[in-house]
Amino acid sequence: VQLQASGGGLVQAGGSLRLSCTYSGKWFSITSMAWYRQAPGNKRELVAAISSGDSTNYSDSVKGRFTISRDSAKNTVYLQMNSLKPEDTAVYYCGARRHWNALLRVGPDDWGQGTQVTVSS
Repeated sequence: VQLQASGGGLVQAGGSLRLSCTYSGKWFSITSMAWYRQAPGNKRELVAAISSGDSTNYSDSVKGRFTISRDSAKNTVYLQMNSLKPEDTAVYYCGARRHWNALLRVGPDDWGQGTQVTVSS
């Protein structure tokens, strides 16, 4: 499995960005996907996750501002980020794992490369 993330950039506080992660493989439709982020000096943390059945899970810090979605026709998972704050600045990573509960409990089996998101104040 290869995961290719894109869509990061520099945005002012209050702005929006949409991240994309394309999954290269044949099991996307039955795979749970997630976005993580890591700021300098911090641990990598779960931002949002989506199951193959479209169940979602969000960190408290992004609820109501970020939306995770998936398009099985394009083998792509998205992270729509609105009302961005300087504290959202981080490298964002996408990840994949077959089973939803395992993804939430243990984390991804597969990781994409990161994409930098920088929010200026």
